[in-house]
Amino acid sequence: MQFEVKRDTLLKSLNFVQGIVEKKNTLPILSNVLLQLKEKKLSIVATDLDIIFYDQIDEVKIQTEGSTTTSAAILYDILRKIPSNSEIRFELKSENKLSLKSDNADFNLLCLPTDNFPTFSDEFDGQELNLNSGKFLKLLNKTKISISNDDTRHYLNGVYIHLTEIQGRNFLTGVATDSHRLSSSSVEIKNINNFSALILPRKTVYQLCSLLSETTETLVIQLSENKIKFSIGNMKLVSKVIDGKFPDYRKVVPTNNQKTLIVSSKDFINSIERVASVSIDRKEGVKLLINKDNVQLSVNSANSGDGNEKISAEFNSENLNISFNSKYLIDIASEVEDQKLKINLKDSVSPVLIEDISDKNSYYVIMPMKI
Repeated sequence: MQFEVKRDTLLKSLNFVQGIVEKKNTLPILSNVLLQLKEKKLSIVATDLDIIFYDQIDEVKIQTEGSTTTSAAILYDILRKIPSNSEIRFELKSENKLSLKSDNADFNLLCLPTDNFPTFSDEFDGQELNLNSGKFLKLLNKTKISISNDDTRHYLNGVYIHLTEIQGRNFLTGVATDSHRLSSSSVEIKNINNFSALILPRKTVYQLCSLLSETTETLVIQLSENKIKFSIGNMKLVSKVIDGKFPDYRKVVPTNNQKTLIVSSKDFINSIERVASVSIDRKEGVKLLINKDNVQLSVNSANSGDGNEKISAEFNSENLNISFNSKYLIDIASEVEDQKLKINLKDSVSPVLIEDISDKNSYYVIMPMKI
């Protein structure tokens, strides 16, 4: 096995590999990346057994075909420190030694035989769903903030992707909740009728976000019985889906919150950030005293003091006192595209609906805190 490849091309691919490969593995082979040369192409494969990442590099000069696996982290680290635009020469010296040379550098990396590398053969024969990668990235970014970290309810540790219909139009909708907050975002789709609802695991969501943020190519989605495949150009990401039933989230979405608060998104975020500075661990909630034309924000920490600030706002009701987890509010407000936040309230203890005036297909629900 002998080939030459541009450092930048290979580094881009290995950058994505870093997010898949686990640093501490009971199986050493899973810390490695598979490099395979055949049919004038270099294939790169990495897996943690739940997610598989494939990439194919066409711009490669192959002297002899072959395959090997070597440490993903070490190879990435070396390439990162080699000057940009360098040509890298690889040669497999023996079954367990891979030589890597650039202009003035010479490395020998230990390898493991490819026989131990997991093999995968899943049939993805379902209908292909083509999506705009930018729109799907937006959906994931808006929903992932609410993914739960509670492993006792594993079915909340991801984004629930399913079909919805509103006024005769079909949407692919993503929803996530940790039972304190909920995010929902949808993209309109056409010509799809047999997409089975699934829960996409947290790690897959984050890896997909990093892939989609680097491309403008169309995203192609296909399902098998318990896996999902995302194809973007030469890259593929195959993931297991979470086995479990996502709760009926529609029950917690408020429909009769008549009190509406309109406030500048930027001012709101900045003000929360400032008053929350007095809380070292951000455990203390932020209190909102909402008046007709302003909101008074305050954080009171028994250990470090208090912070108070007032920002202008519009409110269509009598004064209302309500408290929230400051981080949750910032996470949601940061994803809202519009310059103004529309916050729909009922009272100081009921769920609150936050809308994005610029994106009618996204909304957020947040539970108040008791302080």
